[in-house]
Amino acid sequence: MTDRSIGFIGLGIMGVPMATNLVRAGYDVVVWARSAGPADELAARGARVATDVAGVFAEAETVVLMLRDEAAVDAVLGRGTDAFAHLVADRTIVQMGTFTTAFSQELAREVRSAAGRYVEAPVSGSRGPAIEGTLVGMLAGEADAVAHVEPVVAAMCGQVFRCGAIPAALSMKLAVNTFLITMVTGLAETFHFAERAGVDASILRDVLDAGPMASVVSRGKAQKLTEGDLTAQAAIADVLKNARLAEAAADAAGSAHPLITASRELYESAVVERRGALDMIGVIGALEARADGRAPADAGAAPRVIPPSAL
Repeated sequence: MTDRSIGFIGLGIMGVPMATNLVRAGYDVVVWARSAGPADELAARGARVATDVAGVFAEAETVVLMLRDEAAVDAVLGRGTDAFAHLVADRTIVQMGTFTTAFSQELAREVRSAAGRYVEAPVSGSRGPAIEGTLVGMLAGEADAVAHVEPVVAAMCGQVFRCGAIPAALSMKLAVNTFLITMVTGLAETFHFAERAGVDASILRDVLDAGPMASVVSRGKAQKLTEGDLTAQAAIADVLKNARLAEAAADAAGSAHPLITASRELYESAVVERRGALDMIGVIGALEARADGRAPADAGAAPRVIPPSAL
């Protein structure tokens, strides 16, 4: 057990296992959540539960934020109020969410102005790697701040990479997400084509697993499709947010982005079809709706799953 206390705010689908791994690494972890369930879960695993956000900052010099969106970060930190400077002064903020680079740059400036330190630390991976502690971490910030938080981030990750000055870590994450999203969208299109062409999905899965394109992601998503399990590791609604961020970042950088744009359009259709809570490979439903000439609003909530027997 280390005597270093770490605050953790953002106990969602990723946050709970990430905070759990901090506890397992021997840190004194102080958490807060708006709902009692996740906080109680962490308490049962050895974390301490603060009664409010201020309680987390009072107990921990380093505070990890794994929040859903920029508005949630602003609300937790009290940006635009007198509470902000009081919270972040003499504290190190580790921002692990995936947001716009402009948001991160401005937040970093405000934290430094309030005598705090700020590190970007987005991660690549979904709930499974979060549970296993095999996420890939990306760090950006001032060198001393990065060195200070690197062991903390490493306790939640399999590998950690220093990317440079802010916003290099978020730019790196958006580049990684471009590959992930377009790859999984392509896999969904592969199985959609296979269904329509009469290909045996179980053999297709074996062929893909044996070939040079195979990866942990491709194997996992193909398994979900063939076994009819679309419970979310990375939900469609969250992937849509990330696709929009990647597309906007590509626009800002002057980069061509036909694949992420096409993917974003499909994920938007899937959300309209009320598939937002499904795993991202469930975007195959948007492809089916398009092939059948159905408008997204008419597609219905039931996912189209591809068991081998159907092909």
